[in-house]
Amino acid sequence: MASASILDSKKKIVEEIISKLDNSESVILFSYQGLTVAEFAELRTELRKTDSEVKIYKNTLLKRALDEKNISLDGFLEGPNALLFGKDLLEPIKIISEFAKDHEKLSIRVGIISGNVADIDVIKEYAEIPSREGLLTMLAGGMMQYVKDLAISLNLYAEKLEN
Repeated sequence: MASASILDSKKKIVEEIISKLDNSESVILFSYQGLTVAEFAELRTELRKTDSEVKIYKNTLLKRALDEKNISLDGFLEGPNALLFGKDLLEPIKIISEFAKDHEKLSIRVGIISGNVADIDVIKEYAEIPSREGLLTMLAGGMMQYVKDLAISLNLYAEKLEN
């Protein structure tokens, strides 16, 4: 039987996972087997820019934490996995998706987005959404067209009144 200190440390790890799940908008479970240490460090550096982090936990401890949160990822908790915890919804998903395109060894398996389990297709859809700045640029461009049309119409009306 395991000693009390080992059980206590495992409970703390499970509590840490639960806390990270509660404080994250997006959680991505991915397989990293085959990535070099330098590649993994590069991924962590990119994710740190968006206030996200990558952690590696034992699958049994992760399963306990997920069971407490009533989240089922059965079938995905096999082999070496890493978890991406992102405070932002889209940016971490975009970063890891781009990284996965460049590094074939990294494979995204499943995600938890806003508390709901999301399969790989949903994650890919989120990755294709433009960034906030891109969306604002599209909105501004669309609004500028209406202002331009209004200015042309007012100018034509003013010329008509002059004649």
